[in-house]
Amino acid sequence: MNAANNGLTLWATCVVPSLFPFFIMTTLLSQTKVVEFTGKLLDKFMRPLFNVPGIGGFAFVMGLISGYPVGAKIVADFREDGKVTKDEGERLLAFTNNSGPLFILSSVGIALFGDTATGLLLLCTHILSCITVGIILGKFSIKSDAEFRKKHRDTFSNKVLNKSSTILGSKSKKITSNLSSPSKNVTLRNLGGILGDSINNSISTILMIGGFVVIFSVIISILNQTHVLDFISKFFNPILATLGFDLDFAKPLVSGIIELTNGVNQVANISIKAISQNVVLCAFLLGFGGFSVLLQVFSIVAKTDLSMKKYVIGKFMQGIFAAIYTFLAFKFLPFLNLDIIETSNVTSNALTSFTNTTYTFFQNLGIFSIGIIIIFVIFKGFDKIYNRHKV
Repeated sequence: MNAANNGLTLWATCVVPSLFPFFIMTTLLSQTKVVEFTGKLLDKFMRPLFNVPGIGGFAFVMGLISGYPVGAKIVADFREDGKVTKDEGERLLAFTNNSGPLFILSSVGIALFGDTATGLLLLCTHILSCITVGIILGKFSIKSDAEFRKKHRDTFSNKVLNKSSTILGSKSKKITSNLSSPSKNVTLRNLGGILGDSINNSISTILMIGGFVVIFSVIISILNQTHVLDFISKFFNPILATLGFDLDFAKPLVSGIIELTNGVNQVANISIKAISQNVVLCAFLLGFGGFSVLLQVFSIVAKTDLSMKKYVIGKFMQGIFAAIYTFLAFKFLPFLNLDIIETSNVTSNALTSFTNTTYTFFQNLGIFSIGIIIIFVIFKGFDKIYNRHKV
């Protein structure tokens, strides 16, 4: 009950004020020409940068504006409508489903760290990291969509032969309209109805997020009370020690990998003089998203043939890149650093201490290896469940 109450309090005081108004605004924005215009601007950049069609720009922009799990929903719809190939959809899924700017700026930057500059830094590194992941996946993609495009053209040609010109004209006009404008535009006449629908949809989304926050708060509490969280956190001690982070971050980091909102809250509340360590770990958690978001995305793409493998790999890469970019920003932009003592001194002392405890490192490394195997088994289990559900 205490864990559920804490989850509800965190959701009501931190998530709802920062996300709910923004959900409404985003839904209204999707009814205007702004998103369509932005998608057209990005059309000429999406294929060279990310090796995806220009329509992916809509998912990219909306994913950045709205936050989890809007990007995944848009990509799943694209795949169901045949607008992207399976490979394109899986890569889009990996870098278009991101944490929203208002959550990063308000909930994390201002509410947790009490600093606007920190929120802006986390937002910038979050965006840079997702772009980096999209470019890497695009450049290393070995699959070609030529066969899909040819098949799509042949299917369309058959429709041309089988349908009359009048019917074809009306359907083509309808398809073009759907691609360029997801829904009807806002006017003074329909503003009330669209606003009501936006509020209803936003309430549904915010309640779903609240449900995940509460249930994972309970799960984390159970793991903590049974000391399972302590055992799991030992797997991360070698990594934290190697990188020069305080070992007090181990449990909050595990909590964040399980559920983002609770984990970020716990990481931010760790009292340490090198505050940049809190921020760097929060950057990693924001990029990765946690298992809570993973399950949300899993429930959305289960109705498609999209695999979750590239998504999991992409989000882990995004978390790593976000942490690296944030660390480099602190190193080369000293005015952003809130540390009471220099991070370099903390890292140097930690590495010196680490050198004197080589045996402990290899012991912890063995525990960490076991943890990696457990995580791999869990992912394989998710994949089997997904394939079984898909069949």
